[in-house]
Amino acid sequence: MAIIRGCNLPEDLYYYPEKHLWLKPLGGNLFRLGLTPIAGQLAGGKLNAVTIRAKNIGTEVAQGKSLATLESAKFVGPVPAPISGIVRRGNEQLAANPDLVISDPYGEGWIAEIEATKWEEEKASLLTGPDGLAAYEQKLEAANISCH
Repeated sequence: MAIIRGCNLPEDLYYYPEKHLWLKPLGGNLFRLGLTPIAGQLAGGKLNAVTIRAKNIGTEVAQGKSLATLESAKFVGPVPAPISGIVRRGNEQLAANPDLVISDPYGEGWIAEIEATKWEEEKASLLTGPDGLAAYEQKLEAANISCH
């Protein structure tokens, strides 16, 4: 795991830095998605609610379109899909404990699982590996964002 500006960012994930989301390949075209610690920091460090839209389960969501909603004391807004795909399931644990998204972002705090429908076309818009993390670090520095 790389530590960038005080934030834990595993090298083996794909990142959608515009919205501070990560994707983890689960096999085939299935991916798990969640928020980076950066998003948790920007949301104020505590979430009041994470809502996965039930109407989205089993339907296709286009890249950049909302598939869930976050609510904190500082922010209410969408969680956009980092890739186009069919939303296969949401993390039901978040209804009772939305702070898992912040306290365990890469474990129990995942938000949804999505089956990619345009992976080959869209993966180039994501950052991954050492080069991807270096690019993400530049974005964080330019915006003066850290997890300290």
